[in-house]
Amino acid sequence: MDASPFTTPPEGAPAPAARLAAFAAALADETRAAICMTLLEGRAWTAGELARITAVAPSTVSGHLVRLLDAGICVTERQGRHRYVRVADAATARLLDALASYAIPDRDAAHAVPVVAAPDPLARARTCYDHFAGRLGMAVTDAMERRGLLRTDGVFELTDDGRAWCAAAGVDLTGEGRRPQVSSCLDWTERRRHLGGLAGARLRARALERRWVVRPEGGGRALEVTAAGERAFAELLGITPDAWS
Repeated sequence: MDASPFTTPPEGAPAPAARLAAFAAALADETRAAICMTLLEGRAWTAGELARITAVAPSTVSGHLVRLLDAGICVTERQGRHRYVRVADAATARLLDALASYAIPDRDAAHAVPVVAAPDPLARARTCYDHFAGRLGMAVTDAMERRGLLRTDGVFELTDDGRAWCAAAGVDLTGEGRRPQVSSCLDWTERRRHLGGLAGARLRARALERRWVVRPEGGGRALEVTAAGERAFAELLGITPDAWS
């Protein structure tokens, strides 16, 4: 039998009604609501950036973030020297979006804020360690999710169709010891998680091997998508140059 708000919870656990009240209380503040509206766009931000966006002191934002983290609304993850904040998962994002749409009936888009600036070639397409990043990396990740090849809610995971797709595309998933088949990596320009792990590395290696992407003269991490790459990405994932240009 399902528990009700009046059912006695396990010893030491808060009652369901208390959990719901605590969750609602975490949202019942204008600054915390502004933070959630900012994060609803799907990108991750540092505490300092959220302080600037919401126009409050960094120490004030830190206190609000503790409330949101304790309520399970947000999570943090470290990338390099920085710790980023994002909405905990897709279910939480859908709930926040529904609440925002209910409270703001004429709202037709997530609250938008500028993304960190980066040199244009790096923002379009680059390597992140050994996998794609930038708009190209996100376009690949989003296309794989749309096609049911990749699960991105929580821990990234290839589906059965995704493993079959890798085999058909020449993306070898064998070897590399204990490295996970897929992992997520926070993109520092897009502020969203893109495909990493063995699948991400082997896809980038395949693209370089087939000259779907090339390194520009002078080296560096930027990548250029060739005409052959435009055809390959369109055939394999249904994405076109406007997705990364």
